[in-house]
Amino acid sequence: MYACICHGVHDQEVRECIRAGAHTEDAIGDACEAGTGCGNCRERLADMIENYFASEPAAAAA
Repeated sequence: MYACICHGVHDQEVRECIRAGAHTEDAIGDACEAGTGCGNCRERLADMIENYFASEPAAAAA
């Protein structure tokens, strides 16, 4: 599934960026361009960041 239609970024790529340290919407945009077009996906990106840290307690402590 696409996380960002404007730049054709799949949700898996966004999750990889988050795991690699992109913990804000802007950082994800820097890493893979998601959220840098029309901006409609930025809320989705924020939700993906929140879900990552909610499901990965060890990642939040790092």
